[in-house]
Amino acid sequence: MSTQTLLASLFRYKAWADEGLLAGLAGLAAKGPADEYRCAMRVFNHACIVDRIFVANLQRKAHAYTATGSREPPALEALAESVRETDRWYVDYVARLSPEELAESIEFTFTDGSPGRMSREEMLGHVVAHGGYHRGEAGQIMTRLTGSSPPDTFTGYLHQAEPARRERNA
Repeated sequence: MSTQTLLASLFRYKAWADEGLLAGLAGLAAKGPADEYRCAMRVFNHACIVDRIFVANLQRKAHAYTATGSREPPALEALAESVRETDRWYVDYVARLSPEELAESIEFTFTDGSPGRMSREEMLGHVVAHGGYHRGEAGQIMTRLTGSSPPDTFTGYLHQAEPARRERNA
C-alpha cells in the first residue's frame, strides 16, 4: 500500500468518525450538562482549528489564526459546517497528490510565531493523529455522561465502508 493510498483511507475514515462525533455532540447538547458539552465542543473546535491551520500550511498560504483554540466554541451547526468542509478538502487534496508532492518539505509559521518545516506526508499524518486524539478526548466526556461514545474505530469504519474486507479468499 502506498503512502497516498493509506492517507486517502485515513482521511475518509476521519470524515466518518467526525460525523459520528458531531451526532454525539448533538445528543449531548440536548441532554448533557452545559459545562461538559462546552468542554467537548472546545476540544473538537481545537481539532478543527488545527485542521484548518494545516490546510493553509499545505497550500503555503497564510491563515488568520493566532491560537489553536478559542475561549468560546462556535455553535454546533457552525462547527459541523467547518468540520465537513475541511474533511472534504482533505479527502480531495490527498486523492490528487503525487509521491513527490507528499515528500516535499514545506516551511510555515506556528501560531506562536516559531518557524516550522514538515513534509506534506508528515503534516497529513499529524492531522490524522491529532484529530483522533481529540475525538477520543471528547468521546471520553460523552461516555462519562451518557454511557456511550460515538463510533470511532478504524475497523468499524472499514467494515462499513468496505464490507468485502470481512470476506476471506477461498
